[in-house]
Amino acid sequence: MVTITLHCSHCQGDALVRNGHAPNGKQLYRCRSCGRQSRENPTPHTYAQARREEILQAYQERSSLRGLTRTFGVSRTTVSTWLKKKSLSFLP
Repeated sequence: MVTITLHCSHCQGDALVRNGHAPNGKQLYRCRSCGRQSRENPTPHTYAQARREEILQAYQERSSLRGLTRTFGVSRTTVSTWLKKKSLSFLP
């Protein structure tokens, strides 16, 4: 039998207890040392840079924000945030 020891991602303690499941079905853990909750294998909540560029290119080709929502399944506010960040990066 293989035993895997999990460590808290915040305090690096090893006193973790199971604490239910996330909506996507992943196991949640709570640290007894610091009291914070985390997942076993957290996934980042970001879009890949290539996907982001593809969506912004479609917007530049006169696609509406609502059209991008229907086509790519990305929120209008997310695309607006990307556009604001992109326009700020061009400022001197």
